Amino acid sequence: MNEKKEVGEKAVDFVKEGMVVGLGTGSTVFYTISKLGKLVQQGFSIKGIPTSKQTEKLAIDVGIPLVSFNEIDHIDLAIDGADEVNLDLDLIKGGGGALLREKIIANAAKTFIVVTDSHKNVDRLGTFPLPIEVVPFGYEMTMKHILDLGGNPVLRKIQGNPFLTDNGNYIIDSSFQEIREPKELEKNLNLIPGVVDNGLFVGMADTVITIIDKKLVTKVRKKK
Repeated sequence: MNEKKEVGEKAVDFVKEGMVVGLGTGSTVFYTISKLGKLVQQGFSIKGIPTSKQTEKLAIDVGIPLVSFNEIDHIDLAIDGADEVNLDLDLIKGGGGALLREKIIANAAKTFIVVTDSHKNVDRLGTFPLPIEVVPFGYEMTMKHILDLGGNPVLRKIQGNPFLTDNGNYIIDSSFQEIREPKELEKNLNLIPGVVDNGLFVGMADTVITIIDKKLVTKVRKKK
């Protein structure tokens, strides 16, 4: 069973005619975008707003009409993947390096749906190194501040050079072992000068579509 394909395509059920849809980045939401493209080619009317240049290219290739923020006043639905999901539906994202745009779009959406395979489900966040987007200037000092918060920061590199986000920033991947207070850590990281944002998405996912015990499961956040 291709878990990523199953959950990615299931998310399309939530997309309705005429919606503005935030299009996530990664190998799971790839199947969502591909299926949406097939529907658009059959006359289904939606508009997409991509979270990365990679996703923008894919959406154009499959024929999804794209819009920018200055053309819309809302996003009906955002669909994206995650690197980890805990029991409270809090997330670690940013393995693909698009966490800032992903967070902006997820926050702007009326509904945020996350698609993950079974390997992304955890009791507590922290096994996956937390991506943190930082400005290049003074990043060495930013890393020291992350170290002070209990992290083990490593500058992400590609072929020996710093990885650059679509925004021209660096990514620092920092393991924290177990993240017991994700909301607190998210806030404290973002208070560090030089940190643009981090890959903790706390209290943002409305629905998670995943695989548990080889079965498709849809989890909905409990209203507090």
